[in-house]
Amino acid sequence: MSDTVVVRGDGVAAACCVRSLSAHNLPVSIVRAGRPKLSAVLLGEATQSLLTDLFMDKQLFQGLPRIRKRVVAWGPGSQPTVLPHSALVMSEHDLLERLWTRVQEPIEEIHDAAAWEIISSRVEDPAPDERQFGSRSAFVSKVQLRTAADRETCWAESLDAGWLFLFPLHGASACLISVGAPALSLIAQSRLIAAQVEAPITSTAEFPAYPRILSELCGSGWLACGTAAVAFDPLCGEGVANAVREAILASAVIRAAVRGADVESLLAHYDSRLMSGFLRHLQMCRHFYTTGGTGPFWSSELQLLQRGITWLSERLDPHPPPRYRLVGFELVAI
Repeated sequence: MSDTVVVRGDGVAAACCVRSLSAHNLPVSIVRAGRPKLSAVLLGEATQSLLTDLFMDKQLFQGLPRIRKRVVAWGPGSQPTVLPHSALVMSEHDLLERLWTRVQEPIEEIHDAAAWEIISSRVEDPAPDERQFGSRSAFVSKVQLRTAADRETCWAESLDAGWLFLFPLHGASACLISVGAPALSLIAQSRLIAAQVEAPITSTAEFPAYPRILSELCGSGWLACGTAAVAFDPLCGEGVANAVREAILASAVIRAAVRGADVESLLAHYDSRLMSGFLRHLQMCRHFYTTGGTGPFWSSELQLLQRGITWLSERLDPHPPPRYRLVGFELVAI
């Protein structure tokens, strides 16, 4: 059997896996699986720090526009609250270009006898063995900010039938995400975000916005990470951050296995860490969907979130205490 690791995908998780494995002299082969890229993503400070450390480049995000404030009106009749925020804005295409140009060029061919396979992009959407804990869709629109709108602020607002999130791009352009209904329907109910944007508003893309996870995240000789493993509600802004963390953990598991650590315990650790992280995400979503509104949209999505929390809690209950912990980018036995 070859000692090559095959990485399937071309997104953030794939780039991070290739970087982490090749930096430790493991041969990597990539099978690209193209998917539509997001027009814009927000990267918080923790995510920026992880990526600059992994790719060993402090200039990775230099020169990008930044968000320094967040204005939130969440809950029926709530008044806007101004909070400090620190994030940068970029297109997913730009992010991937920056990451892949800093990766040793992998071999683009399939190894039938590879030692390990990392699946980081979905082949089917939805995947056949996927658990879904919601039904909501997100609609993405490019809009123009009003002249008075602050270009270093993002806005979030809950409404009767869903929620809106707005953040600047370049110049006067901005990205508007509406969840629960198309933007035109929700903006008609809006007080906070409607005051920031100019008409017209036309949705440019639609994607599932509910949390979902594979029933099986790993097995003999394979691991799933990134969008292939877990998908997050965009409300919490955790998608890129979790893709990076999952890729770091997946690569550390494989390196530990190559060094001779017990594979069964490594996979059990990987499985429990991803499920624990996803459980925390659902619990955070439950808080937001409990406080966001009282109408049918909020109550039905909250019920589905609770179903996920129950399922994950039952799955995690028989897991033994962790036998490893991640120190930097390496797994260390406890």
